[in-house]
Amino acid sequence: MNESATLALLLDRGTLTRGELRELTGLSKPTTSDVLRTLTEAGLAVVVGHTSGGPGPNAEVYAVNPSAAVVAAISVRDTTETAHAPYDAALCDLTGAVLAQAEFTQEQLAPAADDPVDTVRLILADLCATAGLTLDRLTHLQLGVPGSYHPGTDTIRHIDLTGWQRPGLVGDLATRLDLTVTAENDVNLAAIAERHRGAGKGTDSFVLLWFGAGLGCAIDLGPSLLRGATGGAGEIGYVPVGLGGQPRDMQELVGGPAVLALAATYGITGPTAEDAVAAAVADPGADAAGFLRALADRIAVALAAVAALLDPPLVVLAGEVAQAGGDTLRDLVVEAFHRDTPLRTPVAVTALADDAVLLGAADAGLRAVREALIDSLRYALTPA
Repeated sequence: MNESATLALLLDRGTLTRGELRELTGLSKPTTSDVLRTLTEAGLAVVVGHTSGGPGPNAEVYAVNPSAAVVAAISVRDTTETAHAPYDAALCDLTGAVLAQAEFTQEQLAPAADDPVDTVRLILADLCATAGLTLDRLTHLQLGVPGSYHPGTDTIRHIDLTGWQRPGLVGDLATRLDLTVTAENDVNLAAIAERHRGAGKGTDSFVLLWFGAGLGCAIDLGPSLLRGATGGAGEIGYVPVGLGGQPRDMQELVGGPAVLALAATYGITGPTAEDAVAAAVADPGADAAGFLRALADRIAVALAAVAALLDPPLVVLAGEVAQAGGDTLRDLVVEAFHRDTPLRTPVAVTALADDAVLLGAADAGLRAVREALIDSLRYALTPA
């Protein structure tokens, strides 16, 4: 327990001296020395420097060993309705420092296009080559997928990518790549990133509404996410919004293609929905303003459904469309929301500018690895 507590403190604080660790843990000097010796011999802690300027001898400064674990994160995208590359991936060391990051096109992965295992292997091999690592150095792989993962059947559902819906895929990846593999819905991972780095930081709970090529909703309960019985909680794009008419469901109301079609009626064009929104935000003309107001009216429908059902303390608008719209679109959404409903749920726009899914995948993977290391210390060092 002493070793696991000390490792947890080093992971949380970054660097600590022996004296600082002793004060934080309440351990005696000999016990603190024994704990640090155990962690350094196990390759989990290293001396990164010495203090200077004090009246006594210089004290050693300890930190976690960055190379004790390497986490891979891959954001898998459904490219049928977006111009983005189908994969974004990164490697991180135990401190969270990025060792390599790249997007991967279909052309780069053509030899493995029909087999997700071969696709992932090619991505990891490329990243490891960039970072100067061998594949066997990887500790954990976190996948972010545009669908829901049901661990009971080891199946990714609501996904329209060749091979990715095959039952047993995640387990097969773990076996064939010889590392721990976990899968999570992409919007849930975006919420994890928002909790750690963005508008959700410091809140008790919040709901993240994702507007991009597709739609999604993540429900952050503070210490955990609400995933539902089969991992499908938050698939808001399937919610019907009409009785046999058009649009049929929420995706057809405010999904990427619907946003592009709406923009075109106001004379605004672009290769993606976020490009059209960004162009409108940059244009002070009447057509741009009309498009943004019409889009805000649609987004307010999804916002009202979530606010009425969940009554969250905060809703965060995220995804490429929300990023492109920024505060301008958020203010129009709030205006429409207040006009059409008596609800007054606070609404924020995402504070993240990068790929939130990839950031969340890295955060989730690092958390899993760190918890596993701490648990392993508890059990490995406990007498039988």
